[in-house]
Amino acid sequence: MSWLRLSFRLAMFAGFLVGACALAALLRISDLARTRPVDRNPWATICFRKACQCLGWQVQVYGQPCPENALFVANHISWSDIPVLGSITPMRFLSKAEVGQWPVIGWLARQAGTLFIKRGGGQARAIKASIAQCLQAGESVMVYPEGTTSTGVAVLPMHGLLMSAARDSNTAIQPVSIGYRRERRPDSLAPFVGDDSFHCHLFRLLRQPPGQIIVILHPPLGPDPDLSLNELTGCIHQQISQGLARIHSGEFDQVPERPLRTAGDPELPRLQ
Repeated sequence: MSWLRLSFRLAMFAGFLVGACALAALLRISDLARTRPVDRNPWATICFRKACQCLGWQVQVYGQPCPENALFVANHISWSDIPVLGSITPMRFLSKAEVGQWPVIGWLARQAGTLFIKRGGGQARAIKASIAQCLQAGESVMVYPEGTTSTGVAVLPMHGLLMSAARDSNTAIQPVSIGYRRERRPDSLAPFVGDDSFHCHLFRLLRQPPGQIIVILHPPLGPDPDLSLNELTGCIHQQISQGLARIHSGEFDQVPERPLRTAGDPELPRLQ
């Protein structure tokens, strides 16, 4: 049964990738006939939702995304965080540079406007300026200030430099907790850590029945000049940690009949 499940989901995912590549190519062609590039964010949100459906993931979302653009700050467990969180509301992502080199996936990430950072490359301040520029332009951006993936049981220490982009652009910050559960326990299959490869991790996930993916959108934090950057980082770390603790307390283990979704689903964008 596990191999049958794997084959079916891989076929669905392969079909999705073909469709996503065709859409990305169409948007590139459309840019040539327009004075301004097509906004990729709503299209990316739709693609992320389709990816979650093809992979058999059911996402439970608690809370509402900020009505205005915001800097979303989340704990980081796996590459799967990106399609899961990207399916909730339009946003751009900050990802490690290696993802941009992945076949097909990397090309799609670049077409979606993903920002890439090279670890240890001294790019943090330049990336912070790019994030602030996106925020000032009215876009939302997701960052993972832990700087790496974790086992998903606890939140690692967070670096505050990238979060200062919200202050530079006078933008709200929305903390986000994401957790993976399987059989009423933390999901040991979900974390993408160490030297694991993308395709091996994907195959392991798809061979098994889907677990729970739970997202908590905490109330946004407006700009507060009285808080130092370290205090702001500590406050966000505490909120995300408390959310993750709630997830692994079993509070959300009772799966609703219909996976919860936030209000305000974006409509299918139209080319004008």
